[in-house]
Amino acid sequence: MFTSVLMIEKALTTADVEFVTTLHGDEPVFFHVLLQPRGDQADRLLRAIDDIALGELDEAVREGETPEGTEALGVGQQALDVSLQALRAAGSEAEGRLVEDHPLDALKALVGEVDADEVIVLTDPHYVEEFFHRDWASRARHKVGVPVLKLFSHSKAQQE
Repeated sequence: MFTSVLMIEKALTTADVEFVTTLHGDEPVFFHVLLQPRGDQADRLLRAIDDIALGELDEAVREGETPEGTEALGVGQQALDVSLQALRAAGSEAEGRLVEDHPLDALKALVGEVDADEVIVLTDPHYVEEFFHRDWASRARHKVGVPVLKLFSHSKAQQE
């Protein structure tokens, strides 16, 4: 069985699940999912710049409404639960946890703990961080010792 560590920042969409579960053809995959709530992974200014770069001005205006710190944990847990259920419904094995501090240290530890074959970072574009190679995937490539695949989320997750 192929072992993937999947690092996400929000609930997986149907398209995201289909994409990651078909990457290895018919080979079964066990996903170890790490989710860091969006409010903890970048400051509001960087997120607003990314929104503007994507032409999502309404999103940039609403960045102040994004839960941060402990307020983001409930939303993050819900997103993690939805993502794990979707991966399992697609026929994969999956387990996961929230990451509150030091996501790259948690990623490195989990890769070693589960003897991962790869890391998949599935995220929205973060242009400022990517330009300076400060995004998760760029930094993980120097830290985890396994291939790191960076994918962009296909569409916005539907959460209620």
